[in-house]
Amino acid sequence: MTTWTTRPETAEDIPAIRGIVLAAFPTPEEADLVDALRADPRTWIDGLSVITTASDGTPVGHALLTRCHVDGEPALALAPCAVLPSVQRTGAGSAAIRAALDAARAIGENLVVVLGHANYYPRFGFAPASRFGIHAPFEVADEFMMAMALDDTRPVPTGTIRYPAAFGV
Repeated sequence: MTTWTTRPETAEDIPAIRGIVLAAFPTPEEADLVDALRADPRTWIDGLSVITTASDGTPVGHALLTRCHVDGEPALALAPCAVLPSVQRTGAGSAAIRAALDAARAIGENLVVVLGHANYYPRFGFAPASRFGIHAPFEVADEFMMAMALDDTRPVPTGTIRYPAAFGV
């Protein structure tokens, strides 16, 4: 198994991140979303866009946490996560997600929400958001809308998620 290196993105990484996201998804929507989130100072949090690099330093994976809200209280949205197809299922994405969650914890963030695969995200500690009293602003099956507290000693807000405008919801 490969041991991956992770780090926060730098300005020099932006083209490579776009390339990773374009390669990982069938349309450019997710890559455009990353660019729009990066351009929004109310949403973007330095240090929470994390890349995974190959042994030669080449970026191969990306995970992004940006500001969202749950009934007016600050939270983070994990989206999108992307890995070059050539290294998918090798732990590169998991490494980026873990590093992003650790970075969020280190700066005092607590609540993270994600809309994603019910068999993938629980490995990081995500559970159905409804268990926290949190709901998406759109119809989605309960098992796909997930949340996690980075510090289970702190209270978690309940209510409806308000995503940044770039998400279009």
